[in-house]
Amino acid sequence: MRPPFSDTSKLGFGEIFSDHMFLLKYSDEKGWHGEGIKKYGPFVMDPASCVLHYAQEIFEGLKAYSAPDGRILLFRPEENARRMNRSAARLCMPQIPEELFVKAIADLVNIDQEWVPKATGTSLYIRPTMIGTEPFLGVRPSKEYYFFIILSPVGAYYKEGFNPVGIYVEEAMVRSTKGGVGDVKTGGNYAASLLAGEKAKKKGFAQVLYLDADEHLFIEEVGSMNVFFVYGKKLITPPLGGSILPGITRQSVITLAPEFGCEVEERRLTIDEVLSDIETGKLTEMFGTGTAAVISPVGYLNYRDKEYIINDNKVGKITKSIYERLINIQYGRVDDVYGWTREACRIK
Repeated sequence: MRPPFSDTSKLGFGEIFSDHMFLLKYSDEKGWHGEGIKKYGPFVMDPASCVLHYAQEIFEGLKAYSAPDGRILLFRPEENARRMNRSAARLCMPQIPEELFVKAIADLVNIDQEWVPKATGTSLYIRPTMIGTEPFLGVRPSKEYYFFIILSPVGAYYKEGFNPVGIYVEEAMVRSTKGGVGDVKTGGNYAASLLAGEKAKKKGFAQVLYLDADEHLFIEEVGSMNVFFVYGKKLITPPLGGSILPGITRQSVITLAPEFGCEVEERRLTIDEVLSDIETGKLTEMFGTGTAAVISPVGYLNYRDKEYIINDNKVGKITKSIYERLINIQYGRVDDVYGWTREACRIK
């Protein structure tokens, strides 16, 4: 069927799904086997499936972009494959060959290429997922799995678009702790963030900024984004230490920053330091990074019911420059000197 959207400005995020999906099954005896690309629809699972009781589940998120020259591009899919395998190792799940992962995505995007929206700011979101499907109620790793990929045409992740958002700083609830699974892309992390997210939403904020689990003092990340703090020509971001997701967009920003004369420092920052630097004007910009939003400017933080306005609640020059550079690479509008994009197919 043809994509059921005519006005791409009304596309939400992850609410519409394409015609096809990719599905593979795994067992200890057979390895990866069966299925492949098929019509999108439900699949059968036993009520005792491991994922339903012990949350043995991991996923990834990446996008396909429509380039001006007729190509449909993927952005660093090999990095998603590697991160998914790191997640799989942590949750005692089988590895997925990198070439299988990337080819399955490219083949699926090729078949459903009509679902790739072409308007500025839109893309085709890609969700690879692995779940434990063996039916049992003992606590151990599953011996059977599904690996599947679904596609969703999307617009901006935040209704604000590329405009500053307000972030609520959460003091009591935490996203993760070192030694846990905070650096793994697993659904349990997001389930744990729902209550704080709803709390922030009721207060009128787009997202939650989490602090560390031990002292509730050091900044970690936003629920769906890594964070960067801009001090003139220096970008500071919390270091990866086991409780923060190693974002692919985060790493891309670190690589791009020197193009704009910016130095990047990975170090721990306290919430008190950040708030003080906002008030004195030392901190000039703040933004979040992630596949869904790409780069999201932060206009103010709310901490203990007090608002701390950043850059007069306007998009900063560094934030805008890095954002434009990154999306121009993703959409194939400029030469990709980093070798980040991969052609999934050409529009027929």
